[in-house]
Amino acid sequence: MSEARIWEVIEAFARGAGLAQELGFDGVELHGAHGYLIDQFFWKGTNQRADDWGGDCGRRSRFGAEIVRAVRAATRPDFPVILRWSQWKMGDYTVKLAPDPATLEAFLKPLAQAGVTAFHCSTRRFWEPEFPASGSHLNLAGWTKKVTGLPTVTVGSVGLSRADSLEERANTVDISTEHLAALIRGLRQGEFDLIAVGRALLANPAWAALVRDRRFSELQPYSAAAPEALA
Repeated sequence: MSEARIWEVIEAFARGAGLAQELGFDGVELHGAHGYLIDQFFWKGTNQRADDWGGDCGRRSRFGAEIVRAVRAATRPDFPVILRWSQWKMGDYTVKLAPDPATLEAFLKPLAQAGVTAFHCSTRRFWEPEFPASGSHLNLAGWTKKVTGLPTVTVGSVGLSRADSLEERANTVDISTEHLAALIRGLRQGEFDLIAVGRALLANPAWAALVRDRRFSELQPYSAAAPEALA
């Protein structure tokens, strides 16, 4: 992308957010994960630019930060601007954009300073610690909140018993496991502020109400092959 094209895209994001606000939306979420354009700028493997839009982990966050800054300028100060981002890739579950807390902080700081309201931290399994070598049990949302001080959304196989591979997505719901207990504990301890539910919600549109009321027996298992999952 040329410099001029980059700024055109940034302005397009801002214009879209401004229109969303005008239409009455409560906020916007910028998708900076899973191979989308913002995410392509974040990663060393896809961003090999030698200009001001490339470089180390902190410098590669500039495109996302400029979009956040432009969206922030085009909307009210209290209009939520959430940024979704991820450490993993569909083609490589072990790769990490930020391999340690220090790199994570360097990457997230420009985005936080640009005006992100909250970070939506995409992981495959919310219960796994992001940096085991650090001795901390915090997941990606927990670490993101720790280094930025901003609210975070945790996500990753919430309400599913396993998520080992694409072939094993015929998951069963096991909401009473220690995983849910860890989820609630993390929420109560302020490690993260919101919880996103994906596949389990497809099979159970009233998932939040059922879990709130502890009506676990009414939860239906998610299966990628089941037509009701997409009904």
